[in-house]
Amino acid sequence: QVQLVESGGGLVQAGGSLKLSCAASGRMFSFYGMGWYRQAPGKQRELVADISSGLSTNYADSVKGRFTISRDNAKNTVYLQMNSLKPEDTAVYYCNKHWGSNMYWGQGTQVTVSA
Repeated sequence: QVQLVESGGGLVQAGGSLKLSCAASGRMFSFYGMGWYRQAPGKQRELVADISSGLSTNYADSVKGRFTISRDNAKNTVYLQMNSLKPEDTAVYYCNKHWGSNMYWGQGTQVTVSA
């Protein structure tokens, strides 16, 4: 059974930084695309950043220049470095693992940015 375990969320002041980690179980981690999504109260889940098996990255316009996604295939882990955080970044952040029709989600980690 595939498991994704997020960590690194918390409370931070506006302008601060956090680094999220997502440890994935299962084989062939390097073949999977990995992504970070977030969901704020009353809003739909949205893509924050994505990194392919070939290390191509994609970011939501709202986080470009502030967030960086990376992966360590030796550790089966994907990261999200979040800098210059804003109150509107407050949400539950979810890790996603996908390859073809296979998609898996973590339980989420809360990020709260105070003004």
